Amino acid sequence: MTTPDARSGTGQPAELFFEDLVPGLTVDLGVVTVDGDEMVAFARRFDPQWYHVDADLAGASRHGGLIASGFYTVSLFMRAYVDHLLSRAAADASPGLEELRWLAPVRAGDRLAVRVDVMGARPSTARPGLGTVSLTGTMLRLGPDDRPEQEVLRTRFRGWFAVRPTEAEPTEAGPGGAEPTETGPGGAGPGGVEATEAEPTEARPTGADPTGSGSSDAGQPAGGPPDAGSAEISPGDGPSRAEPTD
Repeated sequence: MTTPDARSGTGQPAELFFEDLVPGLTVDLGVVTVDGDEMVAFARRFDPQWYHVDADLAGASRHGGLIASGFYTVSLFMRAYVDHLLSRAAADASPGLEELRWLAPVRAGDRLAVRVDVMGARPSTARPGLGTVSLTGTMLRLGPDDRPEQEVLRTRFRGWFAVRPTEAEPTEAGPGGAEPTETGPGGAGPGGVEATEAEPTEARPTGADPTGSGSSDAGQPAGGPPDAGSAEISPGDGPSRAEPTD
């Protein structure tokens, strides 16, 4: 029987585990095309600012037409992430994200290439049997020749992934038929892997700029005034100012 830890994010048997998500790995999440009707419907439901929903006002403004809500754009990223990685990987929950930036407006009909780069990986100190993977996600607008024109979204976040299960070695009863005792809380986690603290290793993804240097914020409004520029979310912005545990 497949255990929950061996299931992918969509409930199917997993084929990728924590050990497979090594720093330096890039995963192509495909290309998504922005549907104009869906873009506006999302904005009307969740982010009904005029430059997202009023074509006349948006057309007469500096935006030159309707632009997507930034949260619609990141939702497109999330769907691609699930379809092309989490559907295959033994994914658990996520302890949170460190950065979310909208670097350029997104419009109906845009074709966006999506990818994630593994920046670091270490055993989780909060969830034995899981590993914490640090990831950078990017979306780039493609031109008519399918070559990247502009980065429109960047996000840095962490995910928990189950370690690869291993078959337990058969144990024999001790002298007199005594059963062996189980390992206490400080022992090995699932699959015989002991959760130990390790410093994450970092690797710069090809063609990405995790630091944000050299990129200009082109003003993808989302929840702020039209000229608010890009938005960044960090653990310190929340009311509790508490760093998510790994």
